[in-house]
Amino acid sequence: MADWDSSASHHDLRQRAAVYRHIREFFHARGVLEVETPVLSQAGNTDPNIRSFRLNYSGPATGGPGSRWLRTSPEFPLKRLLAGGIGDCYEIGKVFRDGEFGRRHNPEFSMLEWYRVGWDHVRLAQEAVTLLLGLFAKSGKTLQTRNTTYRELFNVAIGIDPFLASNAELIDAVASCVNISQNDLTRDDLLDLLLTHVIEPTFPERQLTVVHDFPATQCALAKLRRDDVPVAERFEIYIGSSELANGYHELNDAVEQRQRFQNDLLRRGVGSAETPDMDDRLLHALASLPDCAGIAMGLDRLMLCLLGKTEMSEVMAFDFSRA
Repeated sequence: MADWDSSASHHDLRQRAAVYRHIREFFHARGVLEVETPVLSQAGNTDPNIRSFRLNYSGPATGGPGSRWLRTSPEFPLKRLLAGGIGDCYEIGKVFRDGEFGRRHNPEFSMLEWYRVGWDHVRLAQEAVTLLLGLFAKSGKTLQTRNTTYRELFNVAIGIDPFLASNAELIDAVASCVNISQNDLTRDDLLDLLLTHVIEPTFPERQLTVVHDFPATQCALAKLRRDDVPVAERFEIYIGSSELANGYHELNDAVEQRQRFQNDLLRRGVGSAETPDMDDRLLHALASLPDCAGIAMGLDRLMLCLLGKTEMSEVMAFDFSRA
């Protein structure tokens, strides 16, 4: 293969085009509107686990601040559209995350994100499963499905209640399975290690797994529900052991969302040059955001699963190393 040529086969690139066509037909049949939102923004993602690319604009000052961020997701502008009354909508587009490159990561990747007004996270997860099962069926493949809560998942897999177990119990469980320093690890770090290193690898290859109702401390932009212990109305979808999608019953409380952003900034270190500003336009829009659920799905990882590939370079025309 010449260095200038695509690392993905022409056949697989055509398969990607067919997947995009199926997705668009799926949403057109359901009355969900395709939209486009900016790739460059004045504010950005404050999540301390996600690093953003920063760029500088040198044009007329009437265009606004010169410091801009490449989006890590189209979530914030899509929510502004929802607050303005656009209704059910989706976007297929490029997103960017610094520092992520490897077999299953690329700093520039494709994301499908969509929102349903008046739905909760459980109903949206069901629609996502319908979309995925249809895509796999068109590829001549079948998947078993499993729906479970985060709590049930831990109880069944490793006999630990992730909500009630002590930190010492979590540390012991991690130490027995993962060879890693546990200094300065938070409770959520310990739970994440158990999920990614112990539980996820046991998911059957041909199984679509939906996990919902996460710990309240892992709420991100999701609503909280007061059960016997508070849970975040959030779900994740896996194909085999590959995490494919993340969805929420969306928070529309601007005061609570501002506090979460501020907590993110404290964890990052306020004043850091790599820390985006909070998105004030989003916060002002949240008062008008209807009750809704949203989901983000990685399309490159979806292609890996559909085509049975193991490397991002096999499903992209040109990955980061060849861009």
